[in-house]
Amino acid sequence: MKIEWWPWGLLTLFCIALLLFFVAYPLSVLFGNSVTDTDGTVSLQAFSMLLQDSKYLTAFRNTLILGVVVTCCTILIGVPFAYLVARYDFPLKSLVSILPVLTIVIPEVIVSQSWLLVLGNNGVVTNFFADMGIYLPSFYGWTGMIFSMTLVYYTFIYLGVLAALRGFDGQLEEAGLSLGTPPGLTRLRVLVPVIMPAVLVNALVVFTLVVGNFAISIMLGSQVPLLSVMIYDTFVSEMGSNPMLQSAMSVTVIGLMAFVLFFQKRVIERKVYTMVQGRAPGVERVRSWKALLFAGGVGLIVVLSLLPLAMVFIGAFTKTKGPVMHWGQWSMDNILQAIQIAPQPILNSLKFASMAMVIGVSFAVLASYLVIKKRTAMTQFLDYLVVLPLTISGTILGIALVQTFNTGWLVLAGTSAIMVLCGTVRRLPFAMRNASSMLYNIPDSIEEASVSLGVSPMKSFFKVILPVVKASIASSAILMWLTTVSELSASVVAYSGGLETMPIAIFRQVDSGRLGMASAYGAALVTVILLPIIISVKAFKINLFSGK
Repeated sequence: MKIEWWPWGLLTLFCIALLLFFVAYPLSVLFGNSVTDTDGTVSLQAFSMLLQDSKYLTAFRNTLILGVVVTCCTILIGVPFAYLVARYDFPLKSLVSILPVLTIVIPEVIVSQSWLLVLGNNGVVTNFFADMGIYLPSFYGWTGMIFSMTLVYYTFIYLGVLAALRGFDGQLEEAGLSLGTPPGLTRLRVLVPVIMPAVLVNALVVFTLVVGNFAISIMLGSQVPLLSVMIYDTFVSEMGSNPMLQSAMSVTVIGLMAFVLFFQKRVIERKVYTMVQGRAPGVERVRSWKALLFAGGVGLIVVLSLLPLAMVFIGAFTKTKGPVMHWGQWSMDNILQAIQIAPQPILNSLKFASMAMVIGVSFAVLASYLVIKKRTAMTQFLDYLVVLPLTISGTILGIALVQTFNTGWLVLAGTSAIMVLCGTVRRLPFAMRNASSMLYNIPDSIEEASVSLGVSPMKSFFKVILPVVKASIASSAILMWLTTVSELSASVVAYSGGLETMPIAIFRQVDSGRLGMASAYGAALVTVILLPIIISVKAFKINLFSGK
């Protein structure tokens, strides 16, 4: 397709230049540092150290084990959950079928902190059983990580499989039953192959999220060597010195994720089934003990996954003294201290998230318009660059940005700019995906008619396109806001004195054993996340997950 250099070609080049400088260039610096010795010579010393030192090999093995175990657990929960919701009608189904979506917007730092309030060494359930002479095993380590991550990530499996089940042609299953095949065997032969691509795609997504997880890993699994935590510890210990080892570990993780994504593409492409539009299977209404069993089973999963929202507010108003929480005794001290005495993390979060939202949404709307409506070889390259941050974890992205912009003509490290940059780059792919949701449905003829009437292309963009996609823009802005304000993994390696945000404050307070103050910041964080969602859904009727 012929490139229209004015204005769209130049704007495409501008977007590509920004992404090359703030995304691709930092990653190239990270790769370069991984093979550059202290004297500036090329060396594989860091990779050799990773292969020879048992602690790094142990961390690599633990990371793979954690990823596989959590992925299997999410499949064991998400697939049956989706099947029950898609095939059966039971009490409270409409409520429990949508509530799991909320787990996606609960910050992982809140999840970790809340489960410590419940099952930690001084947790309410731990103390309850201790008073009865029953001592629960420690929640720290493998148990806490697997339990918490499963409840955080099963929603990805649930939503993917639910969509596949609702698109399944029920006539295929009826044909198998008409041939005398038992129902169980029919589902195994017909249904399982159709939903398997959805299971595999989302399972690999979960695996990459677990491998790159930082918040839950460092707060609950500090005694278990993991790559994500070890990269952070190495970054802190190497601060101001040669970043060779931290870079080599980061490149190793990037290589692992790249291999998983390549495996996903190769395997999934071979297991794609084209489904001709047909009649969806009927929903079976269950009664008596089956209804109670189904409702109780899915309800328990939903309650456990949403329990952090309740616990963080209970902990914020619980009387505390140092690391000890006096359950059942209420106090406003934690809230007052967070708001009046130490409000800086709250103000920083609001400021950084607002700036990242404005920059990110503006860029996402322009880039998505170029990619969808002005398709050229350059816009395809732009599309690849936008999704590049999805392939790396937040901690590695933060390290790459700090290594790149801590010296030279553009120094951003230690300033508010790098905090905004971390949030913008990290969440830009999500904002762009949401911003583009309605552009596909806008006929090109609408814009062409405006241009044919003498309106310039830029004015047509602002007067014709933007008003039509305003719902998607608002949805992108809210999603960009709530994901940026809860960002921890990238910002925790980029922040310096005076730039602490609420997630960082929660992390530091939990690390020092002050769960009361952590809960106060957590309550503030949950409030600034949920309020925009409630307002957008109730007042403006915006569907955050579809952009309509």
